[in-house]
Amino acid sequence: MLPSLSARDFARLGHFVNARTGIKVNGEKKTLFESRLQKRMRHLGLKDFGEYCEFLFSAEGAEAELGHLIDAVTTHKTDFFREPDHFDFLADVALPELMKSRGKGRLAVWSSACSTGEEPYTIAMVLSECINRFFAPGILNFDVLATDISNGVLQKAKNAIYSEEQVAPVPVQMRKKYLLRSKDRTKMLVRIAPELRNKVFFSPLNLTEDNFEGIQVQDIIFCRNVVIYFNRDVQKRLLRRVCDKLAPGGYLFMGHSEAIHGFGLPLAKAGPSIYRQTEKA
Repeated sequence: MLPSLSARDFARLGHFVNARTGIKVNGEKKTLFESRLQKRMRHLGLKDFGEYCEFLFSAEGAEAELGHLIDAVTTHKTDFFREPDHFDFLADVALPELMKSRGKGRLAVWSSACSTGEEPYTIAMVLSECINRFFAPGILNFDVLATDISNGVLQKAKNAIYSEEQVAPVPVQMRKKYLLRSKDRTKMLVRIAPELRNKVFFSPLNLTEDNFEGIQVQDIIFCRNVVIYFNRDVQKRLLRRVCDKLAPGGYLFMGHSEAIHGFGLPLAKAGPSIYRQTEKA
């Protein structure tokens, strides 16, 4: 049995995570944080949290371990078609409204905290279905940029392999069209079809540190269930940078438990936790 995480070491680790990522680490997460880091300590051959802190705070350890530390403090909770009303709005309102102003071209979409890929692949399915159904070939196309701070979850997202249980929320017709079942049926695994995978581009990104210079202006941004990890000052800075990357008339999708009141953002409410860019601040 490894020693438990002391209050002192928990505070040190929490401060380190907050300083490097802006993520708040409160006492409610201590037990989960401890159990996840104990697995890392066994892997590294460290005997207690004091040794783990020494390794983490070294130049070599900080670079090698930060991703694992972030994985320990975040849940990466995600599902296909999570908060399904958002995808109904995307298909029924956002896409037709954007097409009114554009007429044709290429939509740029950003899934800003994509975790293991369920969100960006859901977006790609919905847009593909709408475009194939309502537009002539070549009139409209799209790309989905999918970013996350964790290289571990990004690799899983790139692999695009999921259990049949995970893809259960995907409508049957979309499953038939966009999911490939494993040749070994006993594995109960599927993979996203290549024509859909080719629409989604994955890249590591720390939302609180990066200035987003490499990200083009987006027509649609999903920034759901991520700002809840940060304090209000970080939320404000982050959302201002996100708005800078949202095209006039573009749509921002937030988590249902997240609010933007008091931030002075150039956004108008378009639906439940959905906003539209009004003008550049």
